[in-house]
Amino acid sequence: MVLFMFSAQPSQKRSPPPAVKLVQINSMAVSKSQPPETGSVISNLSVNAAEFYPSSYSVDLNNYVDENGGYAFLPEPTLAEYVQDVLNHLTEQPGSFEAEIYQFADVLNNWVTTDDLLKELVELVYQQATSVPNFSYTGARLCNYLSHNLQLNPQNSSFRQLLLKRCQTEFDKRDQAAKGDDATRKHFHAFVLFLGELYLNLEIKATKGQVTRADILQDALKELISALFTNPVDDNLICAVKLLKLTGSVLEDAWKEKGVFYMEEMMQRMKNVVLDADCSRDVKQMLLKLVELRSSNWGRVQAASTFSEATPENDPNYFMNEPTFYTSEGVPFTAADPEYQEKYQELLDREDFFPDYDENGTDLSGSGDTFLDDFDDDEMDPEMEEAYEKFCLESERKKTVNP
Repeated sequence: MVLFMFSAQPSQKRSPPPAVKLVQINSMAVSKSQPPETGSVISNLSVNAAEFYPSSYSVDLNNYVDENGGYAFLPEPTLAEYVQDVLNHLTEQPGSFEAEIYQFADVLNNWVTTDDLLKELVELVYQQATSVPNFSYTGARLCNYLSHNLQLNPQNSSFRQLLLKRCQTEFDKRDQAAKGDDATRKHFHAFVLFLGELYLNLEIKATKGQVTRADILQDALKELISALFTNPVDDNLICAVKLLKLTGSVLEDAWKEKGVFYMEEMMQRMKNVVLDADCSRDVKQMLLKLVELRSSNWGRVQAASTFSEATPENDPNYFMNEPTFYTSEGVPFTAADPEYQEKYQELLDREDFFPDYDENGTDLSGSGDTFLDDFDDDEMDPEMEEAYEKFCLESERKKTVNP
């Protein structure tokens, strides 16, 4: 063991700093009968001091020693640890979903071999999707992929069956949850929005090969919206607005195919809430904006007709890119204006945008002016001439300085 000892040499005169003596001490030879020299300072370092590790250093992971004193393999992670690491990674980097989902599913197919492990996997994904707001969409995509690519042998149940069963458990609490305290309602809202994402992303393959959405989720969303409106407090209404913005167009199309008009009932219920409910002004404004969005076909623009068929009557985008003109009184008008032709002709007559010229630029109106007269004038006004001379002088000066 090597210690550093500093020699203390007090003196009244100014002298250079004391020299440092490097002394090797055998810890076994030091005893009480041999005290250190007078005036020496002994370091506080000790051979019995605890080992020091930086804060970022993990003793368990970097110093795992087996019984024989050698480094051994690290212990295998559990299914929960592995899945949670992947879920956290996808939460932070959702763009890596496509690149990493294949390996994730392959590992799970070799790991999840029992119903208990499958239930554990479903619960981990469900909890992440309903507790982390940014994961609801990615979680729904993950559920769809695993429902088609995760196989159990023997296959007593499937990922989708257990997932829908887990959602059913939460769904059954909807009325109590919508009327619960703030924390309960917050958890309920996360479940509602995740179910909306699941409805849009979970694909069901029919017997004939076509891909459809789960009707059971469609019915569940209707009941959830009804539960939210039953207790029209601000956060419940905001959740309903978010859900309908997310799924409203798809739900209405599906209901129309079945010949039912549930969306009309929901819009009327919203209008009643705006008139009667004791909610904030901002929330009422959100509800009215949603009603307006639905009246515009959920913001979907109808596809334009072909050029030969496009008319103001059958193409809603016919006048979309038309320019706007102004009359002499400053009143704007476009091609959609019934009096467009008269107003536009008046504008042409007033401004005379297109006088008649022949091929040589001569005005055919009889005034004798030519269109190109302004470009034949070689004279410059005094200001331009002065600027031009300065430019020429500066150019000559630069040439002489830098030939």
